[in-house]
Amino acid sequence: MPHDPRILPLGDVGLLVEFGDSIDPTVNDRVVSFARAVERARLPGVVEVVPTYRSTAVYIDPVETDLASLRKALRVLTSDLPTEPAGGRRTVTIPVFYGGEAGPDLPALAERAGLSVEQVIALHASIEYRVYMLGFSPGFPYLGPVPEAIAAPRLPEPRIRVPAGSVGIAGRQTGIYPQDSPGGWRVIGRTPLTLYNPARTNPFLLEPGDRVRFVPIDQREFERLKEELNR
Repeated sequence: MPHDPRILPLGDVGLLVEFGDSIDPTVNDRVVSFARAVERARLPGVVEVVPTYRSTAVYIDPVETDLASLRKALRVLTSDLPTEPAGGRRTVTIPVFYGGEAGPDLPALAERAGLSVEQVIALHASIEYRVYMLGFSPGFPYLGPVPEAIAAPRLPEPRIRVPAGSVGIAGRQTGIYPQDSPGGWRVIGRTPLTLYNPARTNPFLLEPGDRVRFVPIDQREFERLKEELNR
């Protein structure tokens, strides 16, 4: 049975609503349901809603509202959350060119796991992943869990630049870099899709609560899709 959420202060500009103390799909469903309920409620003074693995941060403009009023409103919203996030769940297919320059850490990860490169690719693309949260940089999805056989720690030293679209593994998580940025995840491939574009109505390709399927493609298909998407 789910625990009653805890509402904690975030300084003088927000509240944190915790739904559990572990990374768990059921907990994350409640987080996403709550975040969407807050957005639909259009509470006065709320400027940002940030769902994470097990909690949701709600930030306010203190000129327009106060934390006592916000706390009362959030407590009401937590009292009757649906099991499934409102709006259902999307499944998004992500094409990935694995290995080569696009996936420089793939051979070492395969060796570490005692598998062939082909087996690592097959395992990584064999399951449907949950988007637990976005973070680190705009649109970066934290997905999981990866099959235990291909779980791997972060690199001992982060790279100064990881190209946009790079698909990496860190622990039991997998993720996609939306922009060129520093990073320490083990990069095994790259997608031609754009995960973050501020010019779009919804700038983020993925949202918490979505499901993701990776589909292996070859380099020719990668270049074709990249050219097509950049027109």
